Amino acid sequence: MADNQRPQVQEINIGKEMRTSFLDYAMSVIVSRALPDVRDGLKPVHRRILYAMNDLGMHADKAYKKSARIVGDVIGKYHPHGDSAVYEAMVRMAQDFSYRNMLVDGHGNFGSVDGDPAAAMRYTEARMSKIAMELLRDINKNTIDYMDNYDGSEREPRVLPARFPNLLVNGASGIAVGMATNIPPHQLGETIDAVLAVSENPDITVDELMENYIYGPDFPTGAMILGRSGIRKAFETGKGSITIRAKAKIEEQKSGKTRIIVSELPYQVNKAKLIEKIAELARDKKIEGITDLRDESDRNGMRIVIELRRDANPNVLLNNLYKQTSLQTSFGINMLALVDGQPKVLTLKQALVHYLAHQKEIIRRRTAYELEKAEARAHILEGLRIALDHIDAIISLIRASKTADEARTALMSNYQLSEKQAQAILDMRLQRLTGLEREKIEAEYNELLTLIAELKAILANEEKVLEIIREELTEIKARFNDTRRTEIVSGGVDFFEDEDLIPEEDIVITLTHRGYIKRLPSSTYRTQRRGGRGVQGMDTNEDDFVEHLVSTSTHDTVLFFSNKGKVYRLKGYEIPEFSRTAKGLPIINLLEIEQGEWINAVITVHEFDDNSYLFFTTKFGISKRTQLSQFANIRRGGLIALNLREDDELISVRLTDGTKDIMIATRKGSLIRFDEAQIRSMGRTAAGVKGISLREDDEVVSMEILEDNDYVLNVTENGYGKQTAAEEYRIINRGGKGVSTCNITEKTGNVVAVKAVNGDEDLMIITVSGVLIRMPVNSISQTGRNTQGVRLIRLQEEEKVATVARIEQKEDESELEEELPNEEA
Repeated sequence: MADNQRPQVQEINIGKEMRTSFLDYAMSVIVSRALPDVRDGLKPVHRRILYAMNDLGMHADKAYKKSARIVGDVIGKYHPHGDSAVYEAMVRMAQDFSYRNMLVDGHGNFGSVDGDPAAAMRYTEARMSKIAMELLRDINKNTIDYMDNYDGSEREPRVLPARFPNLLVNGASGIAVGMATNIPPHQLGETIDAVLAVSENPDITVDELMENYIYGPDFPTGAMILGRSGIRKAFETGKGSITIRAKAKIEEQKSGKTRIIVSELPYQVNKAKLIEKIAELARDKKIEGITDLRDESDRNGMRIVIELRRDANPNVLLNNLYKQTSLQTSFGINMLALVDGQPKVLTLKQALVHYLAHQKEIIRRRTAYELEKAEARAHILEGLRIALDHIDAIISLIRASKTADEARTALMSNYQLSEKQAQAILDMRLQRLTGLEREKIEAEYNELLTLIAELKAILANEEKVLEIIREELTEIKARFNDTRRTEIVSGGVDFFEDEDLIPEEDIVITLTHRGYIKRLPSSTYRTQRRGGRGVQGMDTNEDDFVEHLVSTSTHDTVLFFSNKGKVYRLKGYEIPEFSRTAKGLPIINLLEIEQGEWINAVITVHEFDDNSYLFFTTKFGISKRTQLSQFANIRRGGLIALNLREDDELISVRLTDGTKDIMIATRKGSLIRFDEAQIRSMGRTAAGVKGISLREDDEVVSMEILEDNDYVLNVTENGYGKQTAAEEYRIINRGGKGVSTCNITEKTGNVVAVKAVNGDEDLMIITVSGVLIRMPVNSISQTGRNTQGVRLIRLQEEEKVATVARIEQKEDESELEEELPNEEA
């Protein structure tokens, strides 16, 4: 091969070439495929579908045509991609559950909210919807720019005139390269009102827009948006997250049973998969109380029926469904769109301003087009008027001319006419010579002069341009506006659940050693005298037992403190309700607890304030006091409540006002009492100071707040207990070893719990096998510090007391069981 025939080899840097090629590809995807234009709110495929339908004459007032015909025209002329991609895009534009205002009027099976696919394109038919016509209105009046199609054989629009703000009205979603957009739909009337407001007051704020015009997204499937904070953040920054909840109501039937009727679902939720998920939760006992589940949806609307058991609390069950199914979802808003060909995250006002600027350009270009057309027609009419004024001479001139060119040249020369005017005179019919036709020409000419003056005034005055935009937007609103579908509930998720869904009632919350949690009404347990056999409180595994039991309200906050010194938070109603004998739900389903971590202390809070404190004590006797307000905002993943030393664990937490006496008791029967002021208030993550000095092989089992009139109640692992007056425990400095609070013997076993009581409470004792007994505290004998106590509960062989809790005494309890003989102290 000769040297001049050798192939030319060019050396390049592969890294640089890859970066350049990938960036070119990324920008192509961003601009030409995945992101909508801020002006018309359309991606290229949607714009091409509508333009092709318009070009084929498939208008809203014409007959339906086969979808395959539309798809073929789109991929053949403008969109060189797969037919399925084009058809799927067109199908979405025809679904009333996908688009807030459908742009395609479909005829046939275009899919369903159950996720059913549309029929093949050869079976379905379509045409443009009436409102889609407004996106292309005035497209033939030089209002937009065109560009070559992929092979240069056709011309296609770069953007549509979009006579209504489609980007916000129908929203958009798409994944590009390194970025994505997710813009929710909005109500047409509100969005147009917002555009009008911006046109009248360019300095309007997002707050004013939200307050008076555009309140938030409006989804085609309705449902409810909980709270305005997510909407506000999205409108102000372009990014935010909103919570959407299904619309459901609780119906009470004549039989006394209740049922939940779901009539609206969150946007983009698949109804069939939702029903399948609810059925799965009911089958796996993760949600109990559902007896039947039916889909009664028809052409009149959606209707999912959930039949409930007679003893099920419908509010609690509905709340659990919101938490564990897509009856409640989050919608992440990312208002990313193309502005001048570049992707930008837009605030609400920026989106409105860009749309308004586009409309100004459309009106100016349309006005300039109409002005040019009017001036051209007026120019012709001026020539006709001259001809009519000299009609006889002009007829003679034409008759004397040998050719049309000679006549045209003569007319132009003799009467100072342009070529177009001369040609118009030659083309004029003889009937135009009548007097009536002459009057029509004069009238048309005068009207054109008036129109030209108006059009020039519009081009010279931006306020006139804005006035036209306002008139046309108002006209579109009058024709296509409908009512808002999505309700916006003020106050946010927590407020809505707390105030509007859940009835306030007294409850008991139990948490087992293995981490199973449940709640029950306080009235579940009947009062018994000490020494009773108790009632079976729950079914447990052989190695599981109830470790924590608190009495609270469904509306109170429950703080969970773990052995690792972390704190988690739930509302009382967020803890699922189970029957007395049920095991409950694993707490890891409610709290994000790490491996090797378990809950060691549970307290309830009605209101967070700076004048209240949490007092902490660990297994090694370390104590700390921290303001309650520092725990008001707890993330779902929890917060550090206490920095622990190696191998130490958090034992107890109590709520105080800063002026109380603290009592710390150990397993071997030691107890110390000191003023909590001896421990200064510390930060949330502080480690604390020594509260009690422990003897060998001892550890803390209880920490309590002790009042002067209180009694110290001791309960041992073998079921013995007693009360001792508080004055028998003198106040000393923190850090001491304390005094004896109980005579520990093999018969009594070690101390399980020490409680501060005043006699007005009931005592709940729980054994390791899950047996519960409830008794009045005032039925327990009062003895000195160094006594053993009396038997409180009869235990089976090798059974032990696991935990003890105080609960409110009931005044209307059933008859107390016969008191058994006291055992001597």
